[in-house]
Amino acid sequence: MSDTDASARDVADRMERVAFNADGLVAAIVQQHDTLEVLMLGWMDAEALRRTLTSGRVTFWSRSRGEYWRKGDTSGNVQLVRGARLDCDGDAVLVSVEQVGPACHTGTRTCFDSDDLVPAVVDDERRGRS
Repeated sequence: MSDTDASARDVADRMERVAFNADGLVAAIVQQHDTLEVLMLGWMDAEALRRTLTSGRVTFWSRSRGEYWRKGDTSGNVQLVRGARLDCDGDAVLVSVEQVGPACHTGTRTCFDSDDLVPAVVDDERRGRS
């Protein structure tokens, strides 16, 4: 078996643990590797995940356009893969990246910069801590 075959088999083995939804997709949370800032959420099918794990660049599946897209190919705001982890249920992927430029298509640093939903926050006293 060649190194390429072994590497492809290794990626396939790791991907077998992913629990893709009924549409064949898994949520991919993208996080800045050094600050741990959450940048965006995208969707990946098996091929997009394989491309992400083997190319060093994040690839998503566009549900609206029905095609693959690699972050930064048109904007220059690339996401360089620094790590990838599967959550405990296998139904979400956390991709650690080095983000070059804004992550959001609106031009903001993250896709979570706009609407603060102002949730109720439980303080330490109400949690039983003093």
